[in-house]
Amino acid sequence: MKEILNEKRAVLFDLDGTLVDSMWMWTEIDIEYLGRFGKPFSKELQKDIEGMSFTETAVYFRERFSLADSIEKIKADWIAMSIDKYAHEVPLKPYALEFLKLLREKGIKTGIATSNYREMVDACIRHLAIGNYLDVICTACEVARGKPYPDIYLHAADRLETKAQDCLVFEDIPAGIRAGKAAGMTVVAVDDAFSKEDEAGKRALSDYYIQDYSAFL
Repeated sequence: MKEILNEKRAVLFDLDGTLVDSMWMWTEIDIEYLGRFGKPFSKELQKDIEGMSFTETAVYFRERFSLADSIEKIKADWIAMSIDKYAHEVPLKPYALEFLKLLREKGIKTGIATSNYREMVDACIRHLAIGNYLDVICTACEVARGKPYPDIYLHAADRLETKAQDCLVFEDIPAGIRAGKAAGMTVVAVDDAFSKEDEAGKRALSDYYIQDYSAFL
């Protein structure tokens, strides 16, 4: 695994479930949020919104559950519910910090390419104190289409002034893996409890599969 880094100039991370262990909290938030309106939560919901940008997800919720609130109000409520969790409860994935430090030592550029909202990402990064190890932070709200389209990864590569083929992507869900591959990048799938049932598919879609970042140390 380690030799892959010799071929790359930049490493791009998805955030939730990839760089940080946070996928658990979204189910809690969805259940609580829908409960406010007396709407039932189903496991299929997580699959339906997989890879969508934050705004796309808000639009989906408003239409699917016939919510009267505006898109901006829905997003504001989610932000308020999630920032506290990001700021106090969400940890890094195993060996992620050591890997970020290694990338800095090697002079490899780094970035986050996430479907999440910027305020949440910033709260998470502050809590984990990893800002010094990241060169760019890109969210899907900055591009026309969310994952599985390649837009966010191409945008991140452009900001890093790096060619797509020189980028290594880390992702935890099929939609994200497809986005990285569609961008022409090498993709490493990261094990995560939330997407465990998709492991076979993740292995088939990605170039490599790891249990954690110790594979690169």
